[in-house]
Amino acid sequence: MIRLLILAPLLLTCPLAQADEPGDFTHYVLALSWNAAWCEAEGDARKAPQCDSRHDHGWLMHGLWPQRERDWPEYCRSTARDPSRAETGAMADIMGSGGLAWHQWKKHGRCAGLTARAYFRAARRAYEQVTRPEILRQIKEPLSIAPSVIEDAFLAANPTLDASQLSVKCRGGLLREVRICFTKDLEPRSCTPQVSRECGSPTATFVPMR
Repeated sequence: MIRLLILAPLLLTCPLAQADEPGDFTHYVLALSWNAAWCEAEGDARKAPQCDSRHDHGWLMHGLWPQRERDWPEYCRSTARDPSRAETGAMADIMGSGGLAWHQWKKHGRCAGLTARAYFRAARRAYEQVTRPEILRQIKEPLSIAPSVIEDAFLAANPTLDASQLSVKCRGGLLREVRICFTKDLEPRSCTPQVSRECGSPTATFVPMR
């Protein structure tokens, strides 16, 4: 009790943490996830429908994330109407599931300062601007390769991009994601250092499509 009495005045004088405000960001990061790697690491254990080979998924959109130059907002308090189940379900063709679309809206979309419809429209536009390398869909066996191989494949398929505007991410020894940076107007731009951090090892495993 004595300790609580001592702490009480200090707690009253401490400012409350401010929630991130919608629209307070400088650019976007488009995160593309290699579906086969996600399924091997997480999706199979969840029995995720998107891991069934009949779907023929390659690179799916993990999300479109508002970013600042040194950090990023998330879980913003927004007055925007949440998307309907039909609206999130309509994103499953490029995100794998409506559940992921709903999660991305809650964590990132509300911070964009857009309506749910406008946010998902922007996300789809960003996704469709990037050509996913067809050659990666033709790999039939797991390969241990340098992340730069994935980067080079994306740069070859997207001549308007340069190496400063994307990065390859690994997790658990697998090549998992490619992240591409865009302005608020969805024009390619250089990534910030926290986005540009590459894989921690010189090689990682690229698993083939299902």
